[in-house]
Amino acid sequence: MNRTLIIAEAGVNHNGSSELAFKLIDAAANAGADIVKFQTFKTDLLVTVDAKKAGYQKKNTGITDESQYEMLRKLELSKSQHLELMKYCESRNIRFWSTAFDNDSIDLLAKLGMSLFKIPSGEITNKPYLQKIGKTAGEVILSTGMATIEEISEAINVLTNAGLPKGKITLLHCTTEYPAPIHEVNLRAMVTMRDTFGLETGYSDHTQGIEIPIAAVTLGATIIEKHFTLDRNLPGPDHKSSLEPDELKKMVDSIRKVEAALGDGVKKPTPSEIKNRIAARKSIHLAHDLPDGHVLTSADLIMKRPGDGISPMQMEQVIGRTIQTKGIANTKLLWEDLL
Repeated sequence: MNRTLIIAEAGVNHNGSSELAFKLIDAAANAGADIVKFQTFKTDLLVTVDAKKAGYQKKNTGITDESQYEMLRKLELSKSQHLELMKYCESRNIRFWSTAFDNDSIDLLAKLGMSLFKIPSGEITNKPYLQKIGKTAGEVILSTGMATIEEISEAINVLTNAGLPKGKITLLHCTTEYPAPIHEVNLRAMVTMRDTFGLETGYSDHTQGIEIPIAAVTLGATIIEKHFTLDRNLPGPDHKSSLEPDELKKMVDSIRKVEAALGDGVKKPTPSEIKNRIAARKSIHLAHDLPDGHVLTSADLIMKRPGDGISPMQMEQVIGRTIQTKGIANTKLLWEDLL
């Protein structure tokens, strides 16, 4: 099985602080994630000044009289901060990545050398945005939270019509709620998308805990994305639905174990099993004492360990044969004992 790409989603959990962002990069690197991802946006291009916050944002921030604009303005990363974070990621041997939420931010990330672009769930119906991504990106990961199969199909068509080869798209199943209720996760939808579109699929997880992304890997997810923070008690919209560093590491380690356990799908004895065959399997033994020249019947035979004699699967080839010498109860039969 191919190695799952694990994206540690820092998002806006840096709270606008480069120092906090550096610590998030450290945590992602220490956990063994492949990528640490941030969010790139210009608030003036993303949201109107009077747009209300989502319900989860009000709940998680504890601030109800603040607009989305006011909240997001404090969470912007400047170009210089992007460069600082990219350089620090390089020093920690982890890949820097960011999601663009507007067209200017797409240009910025492209100028910074990014060719793999993430389309967030909220932009899946934003045709001008999709067209620009389709013209700019070499590869796309398309998050599908809140979307129907028809909307996903339309987004794929926009991207491919803009020039992006369909095979360069990976779909991410996602439930856009923070935290996402377990009963609404519907992991099988990831399989449905893979079968419907013939594309690789992954899973962007917003549930609490690490069980669901691990389960997604068993269903064939090639990418796992998970929000993380240094401390769930920090102020901000996403901290409370994020993993803390020790949990992130546990998730990464668990996914790697699951990958190893899934194997190649070929049913055959493993090297460690082969050495146990003799001890665990049985062979044909004599059930009781027998005189020499006795013609064997099924009543004369008993199947016992060890399994280094004649296999019980060959019992019919033994019945009716004559033993050459006197047989002792519990003696393991060998072919040379028989006429």
